[in-house]
Parts: sequence; C-alpha cells; structure tokens
Amino acid sequence: MKKLALTMVLAILSFTDAFAQVEYKVVTSIESIVPSGLGRSRIISANEDRDYKEFTSEQTDEDHTRNKSKRGDIRVKDFEETKLLNFYNIGGIRFQNIAANDAVVSSKINGMIEAGWELAFVTSAVESDSGKDDGHGIFVTRYIFKRNKQ
Repeated sequence: MKKLALTMVLAILSFTDAFAQVEYKVVTSIESIVPSGLGRSRIISANEDRDYKEFTSEQTDEDHTRNKSKRGDIRVKDFEETKLLNFYNIGGIRFQNIAANDAVVSSKINGMIEAGWELAFVTSAVESDSGKDDGHGIFVTRYIFKRNKQ
C-alpha cells in the first residue's frame, strides 16, 4: 500500500511539472567591430514586457489594412544596459577587451542562472566591415533564457 501511495504521489508531481508554464527572456550583447574603438558595446536586457499582438496585423487576400501601431508604443524605456569594451582600439584588435567582455557576459549569465533562469538557446550574427569605405560592424549575440513561471 505504501508503494502504491508513493507511486501515485510521484506520478502527480511529474504531471504537475509537465503542465508548468514557461516564460522566456532575451538578453542581447552587442559588441562593436568598428575600427579605432569608435563604436559602442553593451549588454541589453528589457525590464518591461511587450505583447506582440498589440503590434501585429494580419494581411489576407480580402483585407490589406496596414498595421497602424505606433513605433513609440513598442519602445522600452525600462531596461538594463551593461557596458562592454569594443573589439578594436586605435592599435587594432584588442584581445584583452574580448577577454574582459567574456568575463562580464559570463557574470550576467551566472546572475540569470542564480535568479532561476536556465540558458536555453544562444544565437549570434555579424554585420562586419565590408571594405575600405564601410568602417561599420557589430557582433550581436542573443541569449535566450527560460524558467517556469512563478
């Protein structure tokens, strides 16, 4: 009888976890790859939520109504901004800056994990210097965290 009761309790607990709602949070690092250290590098994390449905319209064959949501309503004014160092300085690529950024990003990830978040996905992209007259570029990484809703 005790084994049956224990089995039922474990089964109920496993079903409870299976129905737990999950929330996600995106943290973005932007690292400048502009020569001479002229760019800006940051970790950005929004402290406000937005509902994408408020800024979404659906286009159909019959209805071509434009999306009339206002960009200003999308903007988030409550966010966390952490300074990072640029990949380049006057002397060229700066490996110490990359190591320093790695330490700061690791600290942010560890802080998120301590706050109950789990790193679920990481994705990155580069818009790099495309030649002599460009001089622009960024390295963007998005860290996507998840946790059970509290």
